[in-house]
Amino acid sequence: MRFVEAWRVALTALRANRLRSGLTMLGVIIGVAAVVVLVAIGTGTKNEVEEQVEGLGSNLLVVVPGRVDFGAAPTASRLQLSDVDAVTRIVGDRSRVAVTVTSGETVRAFSKSTFTSVLGVLDTTPNVFVRQVGRGTYFNKSDVDTQRRVAVLGASVARALFGDRDPVGQQANIAGVRFRVVGVFAPLGQSLGVDRDNEVHIPVTTAHRLFATNRIDAIAVKAPDRTSIDALATRIVAELSKRHPETEFSAVTQEQILGVLGDILGVLTGVLAAIAGISLLVGGVGVSNIMLVSVRERTREIGLRKAVGARPRDIGVQFLLEAVLLTSLGGTLGMAIGVGSALLVAAVSPVPAAITWWSLVLAFGVSAAVGIVFGVVPAQRAGRLDPVVALRSE
Repeated sequence: MRFVEAWRVALTALRANRLRSGLTMLGVIIGVAAVVVLVAIGTGTKNEVEEQVEGLGSNLLVVVPGRVDFGAAPTASRLQLSDVDAVTRIVGDRSRVAVTVTSGETVRAFSKSTFTSVLGVLDTTPNVFVRQVGRGTYFNKSDVDTQRRVAVLGASVARALFGDRDPVGQQANIAGVRFRVVGVFAPLGQSLGVDRDNEVHIPVTTAHRLFATNRIDAIAVKAPDRTSIDALATRIVAELSKRHPETEFSAVTQEQILGVLGDILGVLTGVLAAIAGISLLVGGVGVSNIMLVSVRERTREIGLRKAVGARPRDIGVQFLLEAVLLTSLGGTLGMAIGVGSALLVAAVSPVPAAITWWSLVLAFGVSAAVGIVFGVVPAQRAGRLDPVVALRSE
């Protein structure tokens, strides 16, 4: 009953100075809301990146020349179509192997033009990667074998060149060479910072002739299942290293990409939360300051309570509860504002946001801890006051 009475007295004391209590809570409210919003944005961004990586396809394995390290210089590719044939023999299924050779080129149709990425690929690309053709068809193995000048346009490229007209069957000029448009991809949007709709696919053999090269930039393999990815990567890298002893090769899986990006985004989210936590620290200092003022203002009340039998511990707990109540109320309001702000950001802007239960628990827990930590000193000072001196004060 004494504890319940202490909460009632603490609430009454805060109501007696509503403006001061509100201003004191403001720092905690801002800090908690900032933590919730920034963690929600960081988590939403991480989830979106993971979805984009997984959206590329399932059980993917990408083999590239050189080492895949941040800051590492790109390695000139020595891969050729003969290497792709060797990889296909290891995989045992041609439909699970895709290649890429990329160049930035100007594409024209009628009086309009646009600069885009032109990818030389195999007819197996839609099977390895998740790409759907919205109109027309994708080119076939015969088109690759005969170096046919056919193209599949991304949605943005088709819209820029042909507007509302159907591009299928039309002619498009790529790097000064005329191609026939056989299909248009369904809109896909951004993926890992790359506009997947702003690209054109042509047969890899045609791309070699168009770009005056015979290189392959990367080989992608769709493994039968997750358990076979590592063994398949080891065999492919060993075969390519044997064929090109002077070149180092790297095999990158979706799990590795997700792991690296997840670590980076996790650190970023933690940094954002720490920055927002500074507001909670400032709010805690404000709580401690106001509670010290409250102790000074209520010196006679403290003396009277001690005179009628209140112990120093009872007085200390009373003021500590007031500090915790201040920060807990501030934390609750801050969580509500933070959740509302995060949902608003996600609704009216392209910035993703995802509310997580642990961020709410963490924010509220920290706000309550701030009340305890910064309320200890004022509570101890109140408990140590001499009742005779306190009753004499004006």
